[in-house]
Amino acid sequence: MSLHIESVGQGPDLVLLHGWGLNGCVWQGLVPRLSGSFRLHLVDLPGFGHSPLGALPDYQLDRLVQSLLPALPAHFHLLGWSMGGLLATRLALLQPQRLHSLVTVASAPRFVADGAWPGIAPAVLQAFNEQLQTDAAKTIGRFLAIQAMGSEHVKEDVRQLRQLLVQRPLPDALALAGGLRLLAEVDLRGQLAAIRVPWLRCYGRLDSLVPHAQMAEVARLAPHSQQALVAGAAHAPFISHPEAFIQRLLAFLDEH
Repeated sequence: MSLHIESVGQGPDLVLLHGWGLNGCVWQGLVPRLSGSFRLHLVDLPGFGHSPLGALPDYQLDRLVQSLLPALPAHFHLLGWSMGGLLATRLALLQPQRLHSLVTVASAPRFVADGAWPGIAPAVLQAFNEQLQTDAAKTIGRFLAIQAMGSEHVKEDVRQLRQLLVQRPLPDALALAGGLRLLAEVDLRGQLAAIRVPWLRCYGRLDSLVPHAQMAEVARLAPHSQQALVAGAAHAPFISHPEAFIQRLLAFLDEH
C-alpha cells in the first residue's frame, strides 16, 4: 500500500498522525516552529488525504498500525491527535523499541462513555454513522464544528480546520466508517500500564469529545505518563492555542 507522507525539516524524526476526517495538512501550523529541530513526517492515514485505503476495508486497529510501520523511520518520536492518538497508543504497545517517546493529543484509550468513564455519548457516534451513509461531506463538517465547540476561538478554529481539510481529497467513505467504528469499539484501558516509553498526554480544558475529566482516570491507569491541560482549548489545542501547545511539546521532547 502506498502511504502518503510529507517529510520536512532536520533533526530527530517526529511522526504525526491526524484525527478522523482530516489529513496530514492539519499539522501545517506546527511546521515552521518544529522543522528547525525535528525531521517531521506528516502522515495521511490510509483512506485519508492522498493515501489510498488499499487492503484495509475493515479498518481493524492492529492491521492499520501494521500498515504504517514499513513507511516510518527506524526510530522516532510519535505524536497522535484524537483517532491518531489511538493508533499511536497501540503502536507504542506493539513496537515500543522503535519509539523515543509518545505524545497523544485530545485522545483516549476509550472514546465512548462507559459507566463512570467520561466520553462521547454512544448516540452521538451512531448519529454520525447514520449521516455518513447519505452525506459524508456534511458529516465531516459537523464533526469539525463539534471539535471546536467550547474553544475561545470557535469560528476561527472551524475556519482553519475546514481550510486544511480541503487542501487534499476528501476521505474514502470506507475509511470514515471504519474510523468511526474504531472510536466506538476500541478499548485500550487495560493495556496502558504496559506502555513504558516516555508518554505525554495533552488535553483541551473545554474539549467535549475527550473530556478533561479523563485525565485523572488515565493517570491512574498509566502512572508512568505525564499530562498537560491547555486552558481555553477544545479538541484541537494545536490549532486554537499553538504557542501554549508547542511550548509544552518542546519541553517534553527536549527531555527525551
